[in-house]
Amino acid sequence: MALVVAKFGGTSVASPERIQNVAKRLISIKQQGNDVVAVVSAMGKTTDELVGLAAALNEHPSPREMDMLLSTGEQVSMSLLAMAINARGYRAASFTGWQAGIITDDRNGVAKIVEVNAQRVRDKLAAGAICVVAGFQGISESKEITTLGRGGSDTTAVALAWGLNADVCEIYSDVDGVYSADPRVAPRARKLEQVSYDDMLELASAGAGVLQSRAVELARKFHVVIHSRSSFTDAPGTLIKEADPSMEQAVITGIAHDTSEVKITIRDLDDTPGIASQVFSALAGNNVNVDMIIQNTSEDGHTDISFTFPKGDLDRAQDAVRRLIPKIGARDYVLNENIAKVSIVGTGMKSTPGVSARAFGALAENKVNILMISTSPIRLSVVIDADQVDLAVRCLHTTFGLDSDSVYEEKALSAEELAAKAAKGR
Repeated sequence: MALVVAKFGGTSVASPERIQNVAKRLISIKQQGNDVVAVVSAMGKTTDELVGLAAALNEHPSPREMDMLLSTGEQVSMSLLAMAINARGYRAASFTGWQAGIITDDRNGVAKIVEVNAQRVRDKLAAGAICVVAGFQGISESKEITTLGRGGSDTTAVALAWGLNADVCEIYSDVDGVYSADPRVAPRARKLEQVSYDDMLELASAGAGVLQSRAVELARKFHVVIHSRSSFTDAPGTLIKEADPSMEQAVITGIAHDTSEVKITIRDLDDTPGIASQVFSALAGNNVNVDMIIQNTSEDGHTDISFTFPKGDLDRAQDAVRRLIPKIGARDYVLNENIAKVSIVGTGMKSTPGVSARAFGALAENKVNILMISTSPIRLSVVIDADQVDLAVRCLHTTFGLDSDSVYEEKALSAEELAAKAAKGR
């Protein structure tokens, strides 16, 4: 008998019909002789709707009250799913994050888990119940409800899998695993059977939206095996686990892209020691999460500094830069919102020369202009114009031999089709 932690995203619980499908899947896992813990996100677009309600009443709501509000979305999902399981004759017990023993620090909106004390969940499992836990939330040591940030239900699931010593953490979503690129951009992308923690962390950080990077980081730290799979089929997905040292790694695992960043260039600032420190200290003080940085060659004692960051930080970044420019004697700044980041990721890059040359050659042949470059031992990222991102992803995917023989086709399914697909074979 195994202990399975199964997380279901917002699209998987977006309607009563889909919640019924999740209930049937959990019962099927239970019928196979396993203990089952489900972690659920809020239904569909509930979190966005709650954010909109808050904005209609207060332009700057307190972080504490936002956590109180946003945590209710997952509580609705957990209760409804437990009811659906009970209606099918199986015992279920729902838990909020704090009831499940998810203890966090005190940072509202971006809390980090510091402890998992899941004894109440263990007790219900021992009594034969299917446990359903609200993702995305916990309680601080000062007894305040906290949330873990967007995608935080993935982190909840991995933390519970570690705290319960589960055999596997299954992350269910509307895609059937991790692909070598976004198949909607690169139709010949192929599903990967297995990805190492290191490669998955780089892919997630570079824009691959299948898994939250914090969850992968936590899984790597505590050796939790993740199985990324679809809520709507029984097909195997992608295992995220420790790399097998006996197997030679592929040079490139996948291509990720991110269109959610913007770039600022501060022009003609003094090229003197300490200037960069002033710039990025000011940004950090305004809670701007800087990604890539480039400084141009100095001319006549002046230089330009460019950096990228998430669009969600734009107001805070511009505020910091406007206040900073007169202090450091810079001329002005230029904002570019029409950019995209494309990254190639692979553990095999560490021992394979010429990867950068091949990548730059492929982009040049396709007339894709590179604005910025960043590297790590297993990742090469470039910033390009946003309108060239699809072309860049496809040409790099082909250049590094990642194309499959088949073409991905995305098909929207009705609620009835989803129900029939989920029930097929049971």
